[in-house]
Amino acid sequence: MALRAAPPPCAAGRCLPSSPTPRVGSTRAFRSLASAAPAPHRTSAVCTKAISNSDGTPGTSDSPHVVCFGELLIDFVPTVSGVSLADAPAFKKAPGGAPANVAVGIARLGGSSAFIGKVGDDEFGYMLSDMLKENNVNNQGLLFDTHARTALAFVTLRSDGEREFMFFRNPSADMLLEEKELDLDLIRKAKIFHHGSISLITEPCKTAHIAASKAAKDAGVLISYDPNLRLPLWSSADDARDGILSIWDTADLIKVSAEEISFLTNGEDPYDDSVVKKLIHPNTKLLLVTEGPDGCRYYSKEFSGKVGGLKVTAVDTTGAGDAFVAGILYKLAMDSSLLQDEARLREALKFANICGALTVTERGAIPALPTPQQVADALTNVVA
Repeated sequence: MALRAAPPPCAAGRCLPSSPTPRVGSTRAFRSLASAAPAPHRTSAVCTKAISNSDGTPGTSDSPHVVCFGELLIDFVPTVSGVSLADAPAFKKAPGGAPANVAVGIARLGGSSAFIGKVGDDEFGYMLSDMLKENNVNNQGLLFDTHARTALAFVTLRSDGEREFMFFRNPSADMLLEEKELDLDLIRKAKIFHHGSISLITEPCKTAHIAASKAAKDAGVLISYDPNLRLPLWSSADDARDGILSIWDTADLIKVSAEEISFLTNGEDPYDDSVVKKLIHPNTKLLLVTEGPDGCRYYSKEFSGKVGGLKVTAVDTTGAGDAFVAGILYKLAMDSSLLQDEARLREALKFANICGALTVTERGAIPALPTPQQVADALTNVVA
């Protein structure tokens, strides 16, 4: 997506001034961006407009079915695999951030979603705002911060498609979202509230995160939680474990990877059902464990099992888990009763597994998120 100036003011709602944004092209500008220098002159507001779903039907811009809360950033992904950051010859710029990936993934499947968070008052921030609108994601809860830059993450790809991260957040704008800036009505009207753990790391975003989750819980909204462990962002492993588990009991649906189970249980076997069941709390409606190409396991109070995945050649695993979450939340937003019907749940998880698998076949998270037709074409290849 080409960088461009922010959109002009709109006639209604909270709007932006029309003065242009300086281009970020020089080495000096790039270094300023990475070091989170103050951004110039724009207000912390965003124009919104009516949206439509990917099938052309009107979207619910005032009450999206799934509201995703957290970080929205730029991933820089090497153009070749199996190299260090220093040895990478070039990087591909791609929108990212786990909660934003989920919001876009749902919308791309034809669902109704919104994103709440904050980006910098800079060209990357406006590029990301445009990206949400272009993907039919409601962005009325997206704010711009004039004191911090949009977050950046440089992602190295090993030869097996797995990743290593280097983050630029000193602080980044997403860390500065305040409770008073939340659009609580947007949250309360949703069917599902989805969040992660990265926005729990620092204040003031931590307080805003907890307030948003509480508003959703008090309104009877289904709470979806993907811890999305990024250990380098936390001050220590113990702080990461404590932070992730601090809101564990509030979630109705939890998605974790096998590696995250091992981390949260201090090294216990993530493939042992008795270990996984330790993470089920009284409020848990569904606990999902993703296993990459091998599919996923599911655990509820009534049943448990495994659904096989789709075997593909992994180019970049960035966003695979988010695409999986988007797939299952898309299905749940249409009919939450499948949580009580194992046969229908398995079909929904098969769908979600395909969403995750297709995403690893391209570089970057959001650019690789699948369409309904791509999922339908792949369905026949899924292991039962």
